[in-house]
Amino acid sequence: GWALQSGTSHFLGQSFGKAFDVTFQDTDGAQKDVWGTSWGVSTRLLGALIMTHSDDNGLVLPPRVAPVQVVIVPIPPKKNDEESKMAMDNALDDMVAGLKAEGLRVKVDDRDFVRNGAKYFEWERKGVPLRIELGPRDVKNDVCIFKYRAGEGSDEKQSVALSDVAKSAVNGLEAMQNNLFQEAKDRLEAGMTTDVTYEEMKTALESDEASVYPGSGLYLVPWKCDADNEDAIKTECKATIRCYPLAENEAGMHKGKKCFYSGKDATHMALFGRAF
Repeated sequence: GWALQSGTSHFLGQSFGKAFDVTFQDTDGAQKDVWGTSWGVSTRLLGALIMTHSDDNGLVLPPRVAPVQVVIVPIPPKKNDEESKMAMDNALDDMVAGLKAEGLRVKVDDRDFVRNGAKYFEWERKGVPLRIELGPRDVKNDVCIFKYRAGEGSDEKQSVALSDVAKSAVNGLEAMQNNLFQEAKDRLEAGMTTDVTYEEMKTALESDEASVYPGSGLYLVPWKCDADNEDAIKTECKATIRCYPLAENEAGMHKGKKCFYSGKDATHMALFGRAF
């Protein structure tokens, strides 16, 4: 129920230009102090990603941003079984090549000093979207085992034919990506309250209902742009405008409505809430 400030833009005026003696030549040939703006994102975005998607077992990384999208954990055959070892190596090489050909970021965890169970736990905790297990018995049966970190079917392991590994991984990771996005979108919408008066919002925030999870802490309301009124609301209940949502404003949702604070004709639909 709280907002997180992420990427922001600022108008810096000419203060930095004057401080560092940075000038430009205008159309009349005169030297002027430069005007500055800034925009950037920070590690807050990583915090947002962790809070949005992760669970009690650790990180959950959306496939598109995961440094490692697929980790393969080979289960080696017995030491003296050279035939199985050769078959295993060939199957592993083909699997890695096929996955990389699809543009996937792949890591093979072949550490021989770490137990398989510990490897599974480690990569789950690190949020790698897909773990593939491959053992000598799997190779003989021309299959491997898929285990997704999140999404539909992630509670169970899946047996996948070796010939279908690359295609199945691409489709599965895309499905996981879409699922995580939709779940996050649904949570956001569930945490937004509409059709409220200012007093109702103030009472809810002052009673700390916004700190309950899951709960409503964001308020989409008709608003007449007024800096003084915005400052007053911030003083009264620590809520600020987080943004003017594009979809609602482009659709003209504010037209014909009165500002929930001043009672004047609304100019925007504004999203109010407290922020970290």
